[in-house]
Amino acid sequence: MENQYIKLDQYLKLAGAVNSGGEAKHLIQGGAVMVNGQIETRRGRKLVAGDLVKYDQKEFKVVLDG
Repeated sequence: MENQYIKLDQYLKLAGAVNSGGEAKHLIQGGAVMVNGQIETRRGRKLVAGDLVKYDQKEFKVVLDG
């Protein structure tokens, strides 16, 4: 299926980078998260396969399975 995505706050939680959606919201809105090399402050940012998310010196590559 084309057009698959996951929202940034959901992704951080699923990737284990944060413990809760509230923590993700706080970090994203505070400018602590980067997507593809740019600071992202929208927690609803749609991530697609291949996007790179960086937080706390860790980098995560988005992989979406059917």
